[in-house]
Amino acid sequence: MELNSNTSAIVTGGASGLGAATARALSERGARVVVFDRNEDGAKQVAAEVGGDYVGGDVTDTDDCQKAVDLAANAGNLRVAVNCAGTGWAERVINRDGTPHSPGGFEFLLKLNVIGTFNVMTRAAAAIAKTEPTEDGERGVIVNTASVAAFDGQIGQLAYSASKGAVVGMTLPAARDLSVVGIRVLTIAPGLFDTPLLASLPEPQRKALGESVLFPKVLGMPSQYGQLVVDIVGNRYLNAEVIRLDGGIRMPPK
Repeated sequence: MELNSNTSAIVTGGASGLGAATARALSERGARVVVFDRNEDGAKQVAAEVGGDYVGGDVTDTDDCQKAVDLAANAGNLRVAVNCAGTGWAERVINRDGTPHSPGGFEFLLKLNVIGTFNVMTRAAAAIAKTEPTEDGERGVIVNTASVAAFDGQIGQLAYSASKGAVVGMTLPAARDLSVVGIRVLTIAPGLFDTPLLASLPEPQRKALGESVLFPKVLGMPSQYGQLVVDIVGNRYLNAEVIRLDGGIRMPPK
């Protein structure tokens, strides 16, 4: 599917990191992008940079999600939705003091990473399904974000791995459901990326993390994630797949 000035896209978590890089990559190919993020100032800044629109809101709020999808649908032919909003949580099944994992932390992460992805995916799919198909019958693409933690969950990543595993698990059934309306669904599972989360670490730790990658021995760059999204959009035979973008890393227990 080709991107052009009549194409619109929505990117959640678009104020920074993987989402901001994706917004830039899609915009550079001609799409008009709606940047959706809780960080309204950041979303506004990225939207201004790419000549798009923004919505300050929460992916766990269905009204906010619908507002962002409606804005994207009104901006052009909505054909692309990318879910980058999410976060992590570090806690063991049993904490060092012997107490069990907090149910609140587990529920919070599932709500943000899973329900948030579900909210935007379903509402975006409903809007994309109303878009006129291209000559080959395709209407659009939805790209969700998991993590290598879905497969290589480390110590303390119970909630995070569960949430990203759920995103992986939604990929195939969503693609099957949406095949009848010409919408593809894929998931990217990033490894260690140079995002704001890792930017807060001391440089020696960042370097050590990069050295743990098989090859190249560096942290991934958000622009590489954005490039893969564009490649997915352009290759119509990619569907119902989870793609690891990780430099070949297999995460150790800790």
